[in-house]
Amino acid sequence: MSGTTELAKEWIRKGDSDLFNARLVAASTGPYDTGCFHAQQAIEKYLKAFLAFHGHSIPRTHDLEELARLCDAIKPLPELDWHCLIWLP
Repeated sequence: MSGTTELAKEWIRKGDSDLFNARLVAASTGPYDTGCFHAQQAIEKYLKAFLAFHGHSIPRTHDLEELARLCDAIKPLPELDWHCLIWLP
């Protein structure tokens, strides 16, 4: 396998771990802020996996909107409504 595929798989493994923990917290009595943190981290890592798989550099950011825009520029994904990732104060 290529290096980009292996890097993408590693990001997915890390994202899966965060998603697992987010689900554990969501099914419990909290603390829900921890669950939200893990959910955000999972999305971030899945978006970075997409970038890695397509051979793009991975920016050092936690900004989901920025990551989604980068992914969308590579290949538009109709199922990814990145507008939902925008923080609205």
